[in-house]
Amino acid sequence: MPGPRRSGARLRLALFLGVGLAATGLGLLTYGISLFRGLDLGTVDVRYSIRGEQEVPKGIVVVKIDDVTFDELNKRWPFERGVHARLINKLRRDGAKVIAYDIQFSEPSEDPNQDIRFMDSARAAGNLIFSTTEVNEDSEPNFLGGQEGIDYARADVGNGNFDSDPGGVIRRAPYELDELKTFGVAVVERVTGKPVPPFSGKEKLIDFHGPAGTVESISFSTVYHDRAPKGFFRDKIVVVGAWAPSLQDIHPISFGDDEMPGPEIQANAIATILNGLPIEFVPSWLNFALIVFLGLLAPLASLRLNLFRTLILALSAAALYIGAAIFAFNEGYVLSFVYPFGSLVLASVGALGAHYLLAAFERERVRDVFSRFVPESVVEQVLARTDKDLRLGGVTLVGSIMFTDLRGFTTFSESLPADRVIQAVNYYLSEMTDAIHAHKGTLVSYEGDGIMAVFGAPIEQEDHADRAVSTAREMLLVRLPKFNAWLREQELGEGFKMGIGVNTGPFMSGNVGSERRLEYTVIGDATNTASRLQGMTKGQEYLFYMADSTREALIEEVDDVVFVDEFEVRGRQEKVKIWSIEAANSAAFDVRETEVKERENA
Repeated sequence: MPGPRRSGARLRLALFLGVGLAATGLGLLTYGISLFRGLDLGTVDVRYSIRGEQEVPKGIVVVKIDDVTFDELNKRWPFERGVHARLINKLRRDGAKVIAYDIQFSEPSEDPNQDIRFMDSARAAGNLIFSTTEVNEDSEPNFLGGQEGIDYARADVGNGNFDSDPGGVIRRAPYELDELKTFGVAVVERVTGKPVPPFSGKEKLIDFHGPAGTVESISFSTVYHDRAPKGFFRDKIVVVGAWAPSLQDIHPISFGDDEMPGPEIQANAIATILNGLPIEFVPSWLNFALIVFLGLLAPLASLRLNLFRTLILALSAAALYIGAAIFAFNEGYVLSFVYPFGSLVLASVGALGAHYLLAAFERERVRDVFSRFVPESVVEQVLARTDKDLRLGGVTLVGSIMFTDLRGFTTFSESLPADRVIQAVNYYLSEMTDAIHAHKGTLVSYEGDGIMAVFGAPIEQEDHADRAVSTAREMLLVRLPKFNAWLREQELGEGFKMGIGVNTGPFMSGNVGSERRLEYTVIGDATNTASRLQGMTKGQEYLFYMADSTREALIEEVDDVVFVDEFEVRGRQEKVKIWSIEAANSAAFDVRETEVKERENA
């Protein structure tokens, strides 16, 4: 059969492995169904804020239709097409490289001349990219005059929408929507003269360089009234769009909790695509691996580490992962945070809970062990002195050690069946153990029908000698007569005498043994002397011997203490003065036994 140690190891393995697998499984499941996707994406916003503002994108400027524009132009929205035509002309003459118009032009205006001026200005510039939010069933953009109008204006049209994440937050730069290349892609292709390689809009993030207002901008009215510095737009990408809050083109973005006008979002997307889309989500397999690793880390480490070290490991792993997520983001990679970190936290909490559960289990096991040695009232005091492995370390104490032995029991046992012998031994040992515990002594061991006990250890007792003498008196006057009466009742014999030896002095106290078996014991010369005193009572007038050291350690005066003699004790250089009590006189014991028998017969 496996021992307690092996059973405990199996329980430990099963418990910690179960915690790790549960935390990992839950992390993988929630990741697989994107249960906390919004929360996970929210951590991306925090990473933008931690990274802070970056260098302003060069070569891009926003012409914003803001509140200043409405005040200065004194025109209602939407503006007449001629107003836009005039702006396009000014941007063309100032050398704008590409004019990206983030405004929908889909329906003819009431004045055809306005549309003609607008289309002619676009054709003259030859570098217009228009934005649309609608496509027809053939995925063609909805623009003034259809494809014929686009060709006439020598323009391109891109889808100006974005895929928004939970909460309406714009984070990602799609390649195309509704089978139409996005506005940013169309602008970059016009700027570079090369097609942009297709990319996944689910994986690529807009590299926001800062909050709203980071990209260089100028009011529409400033350009319209020729107040812009000459050459301000030369060789630049110019994004024109609605900035005023009343135009409702303001959206939440990844940079912190900020919102940003649509044209500046487009400017950031254009800069991101021009820069090669430097920020992307890592592959799913890597996130899966991180969930598994972090979910199993603390539970598996707990098989080797204690609770405190497991806690330190978990906190260190959490700090390292936070740092790794931030570092990876700064290098252009977005690690999932909520799922791996959540698995780590869940597994760590579970591992710590398992540590507490195992400690409680082990503590109860040790409590059961010590409850056989010491009275229940002092078990907690004993446990309070154990180390992290619930061991009592070796200490030197001063106390009183007792040995007892039942006279003639070996011969008695040879004449009876084994079960009757064990029954008698158990009855005797129970009575004597109860006497020891009644005086708050510590049972150290049984040796057949012999007993070793100590008073003053593992919990110090000032009156240890008094307790030892009182225990010896109860054994001889109460417990032994009761046992003998039970023997006669069971027709097992007339009864026995017992010898008791007590010595007081210093000794070493603690747990000894291997990992599979621990025993509490006391070791030292005082122990050897007590054992020999018990042996010296055989055939003597007194059934109880105590050393002079015990008599001197008594706090309460004992009325019937008697001096026996001064004997040589094996292992001691000097003779030992030996004392006893009148109640332990062998003749007095015989008288008491006779009285007990007479009461039984009566």
